[in-house]
Amino acid sequence: MAELVFFSGTMDCGKSTLALQMDYNHRARGRGGVRFSRNDRAGGSRISSRLGLETDAVEVVDGMDFWDEVVNRRTRGQRVDYLICDEAQFYSPEQVEQLARVVDEIDVDVFAFGITADFRTRLFPGSQRLIELADRVQVLQVEALCWCGRRATQNARTVDGVMVIEGAQVVVGDVDMAVDQTAAGGEGHEPVVGYETLCRRHYMRRVTAHGANLMAQQDQLLPFEVDACLWRGSGGTTG
Repeated sequence: MAELVFFSGTMDCGKSTLALQMDYNHRARGRGGVRFSRNDRAGGSRISSRLGLETDAVEVVDGMDFWDEVVNRRTRGQRVDYLICDEAQFYSPEQVEQLARVVDEIDVDVFAFGITADFRTRLFPGSQRLIELADRVQVLQVEALCWCGRRATQNARTVDGVMVIEGAQVVVGDVDMAVDQTAAGGEGHEPVVGYETLCRRHYMRRVTAHGANLMAQQDQLLPFEVDACLWRGSGGTTG
């Protein structure tokens, strides 16, 4: 029986890499599929991985109907056994419902890959609908890491290296852009938007890698060191 499966995780945990691997595995077994994506870091009509893998895909746009896409291809004689749907957090709830219909009524497997929550820790509408309708929701086992080494569970947006919690839900950027976002510098420069994966502690305190580096350069204690000092000063013990 066909399934709607949602593979989720933070940025930088290998979602697109897995999408490309699954597409390869199914094609190697003689199955026919269609790759879809939206707002990929490499540009339109692409699926790209940070490992350097990249291939063409159908760009998902507002108003696209997945039911029509599959029916039209099958009517033209194209074999469609499965769909690879990358960046699925950007799909509309209606498009997710169309994917579920494709699974149930045409028996086509749908493998969707996406981020669950945005930079404000709010569910993307597409991801929310996938969680509600998917036969299986699978959290990827490759853990993204915060700059402190802990498991990263939050997606943070930065502007010139400074974390922000307001703005449009969708602004295309990449975690690679967060490494050195202040290089442009100077007045009047175009703000550089990037993303960074953080553990919950540093997300709540808005401490990015850039901010931590500045604190270290100024000989300031990092947040977890401050916590330790306060704990010891209050009579606590550490084990």
